[in-house]
Amino acid sequence: MTTARPSTPPDPVAGDPRGSRSGNRTAGTKGVPRALREQQIIIAALEEFGRHGYSTASMAEIARRVGVTKPMLYTYFGSKDGLYTACVDHIGPRLLTAFGQAMASNPPRDQLPHAVLTALFQTLEKQRHAWFVLYDRTAPPGSAPWDAARRHREAIDALAAAGTTALLRSQGNHDPLDADALKHLWTGTVSALVGWWISHPEVSAHDMSARCARLLSVVRNGA
Repeated sequence: MTTARPSTPPDPVAGDPRGSRSGNRTAGTKGVPRALREQQIIIAALEEFGRHGYSTASMAEIARRVGVTKPMLYTYFGSKDGLYTACVDHIGPRLLTAFGQAMASNPPRDQLPHAVLTALFQTLEKQRHAWFVLYDRTAPPGSAPWDAARRHREAIDALAAAGTTALLRSQGNHDPLDADALKHLWTGTVSALVGWWISHPEVSAHDMSARCARLLSVVRNGA
């Protein structure tokens, strides 16, 4: 399922790797340990890939956000494909762990969606666009970036499928097609919520969790 990337206002913080294409960059290029520099690059790349998709994301812009040269990106990651793969390998396991922990906490069945959403918002608090890196359909099919994103999506989707199946079975519904349809509905809803959140940078993860609790209550109660 594809979801349009929302437009977002520029980040006003100069030197923040999450800034817009027009923001100032102040990060230095010397005296930074390689591991830290790689993390800075990945954070900036998550923003760029998440905003614009693999196909139109700019390596030059990623370098500019971090305050390094474009050749340095290739020195560290080899290629655009390598950097994209590093990005999905950065965010995918974090989301998978967060979702798994939320489900393992055994909340009441009707509270499971909220628990998972809360885990999502907490994980993405400082890198909201990262969700759309995993769910980007602009990477060339069969390429390393495409395969890496697919692998992480499938792991997350498997958890979503387990949750939706359990929710339906708790209500006496054992139809596998209903479960599959509900999983797709859930994934689309999550993407829509993240897109709304990106468009409202003033809303914290805590606030989003509280907002979703209210919205889910409306859905459950039908009022």
